[in-house]
Amino acid sequence: MRRRRYPSDTTDAEWALIEPLLPVPACQTPTGGRPEKHPRREIVDAIRYVVDTGCKWRALPADFPPWRTVWGYMARWAARGVVGQIRDALAGRVRRQMGKSPRAVATIIDSQSVKAAETVSRASRGYDPGKKINGRKRHLVVDTRGLPLLVMVTPADLHDSAAAKEVLFRLRLMHPEITIVWADSAYAGKLVTWAKRHLNLTIKTVSRPRDASGFVILPRRWVVERSLAWMMHARRHARDYERLVQHSETLITWAAITLMTRRLTRTSPRIPWTRKTTRTAGAARMKAQEAAVPATPPSSRVAFPREDTTAGPASTGRPAAGARALLRGRT
Repeated sequence: MRRRRYPSDTTDAEWALIEPLLPVPACQTPTGGRPEKHPRREIVDAIRYVVDTGCKWRALPADFPPWRTVWGYMARWAARGVVGQIRDALAGRVRRQMGKSPRAVATIIDSQSVKAAETVSRASRGYDPGKKINGRKRHLVVDTRGLPLLVMVTPADLHDSAAAKEVLFRLRLMHPEITIVWADSAYAGKLVTWAKRHLNLTIKTVSRPRDASGFVILPRRWVVERSLAWMMHARRHARDYERLVQHSETLITWAAITLMTRRLTRTSPRIPWTRKTTRTAGAARMKAQEAAVPATPPSSRVAFPREDTTAGPASTGRPAAGARALLRGRT
């Protein structure tokens, strides 16, 4: 068994969540198959290492399985929909931990344009004139807690309203319980009528206030913006390197899986930030520091005579003669 040495490696608690959600090995099925040569935990750790560090597949460290084996598992699990099932199962557990229903009924949608590397073909990339980016566009759907439910990657020149038809159609097939979708003004217009008529989905747009200037946090929309920022913590997603859009969607989903497993296995719960809790924590810290400083005993204190303000001009800033003599005697 490989020793855990990278920050992206799964802990025992995380692996206990992921292992039951993986498909049964072929050697244990009725049809039979060859036993797997490498442990699945090492395969998952290698995929998470690529997502977290952003390295090339061929640059996997030697203590991982061969990169072709790792890439093959990633592609096969993506084609069978295993990664999406893991994401949905973990999202349900996170929601239950928060005291919510495991199935969300309200969602938020948004897109993000990112540059594409030279490995991305011209057929799957485009130029976004609004963001001035030549690459791909990621369409993300999250619940009200920011947990990803669906991700779709398209060329960057495809407008949000045009791509939203495919995104919402997939969303309706995967999550038939969803009834409302929050979005920005790019999804307004004919898309609202189309979604209501064909998918029975209500799209509500949140527009920027007209009199607003500078950065403004908009209701509902900030949730999906935060989720996109979470995905960007994985360096693989700073730019799109995948030749196939399916693999790009899969690696983004793996980043979401890592976030959810770490949230579920977090030992110390985080306290929500507020001004009151910050002031309380600061006061407690100051009291602890004061208690740690030993008090000076009365016998060791030296009483200095008061400065004689009548001796010498006050503007010199020098102590009186009596104080100077006492200081000379001490030195």
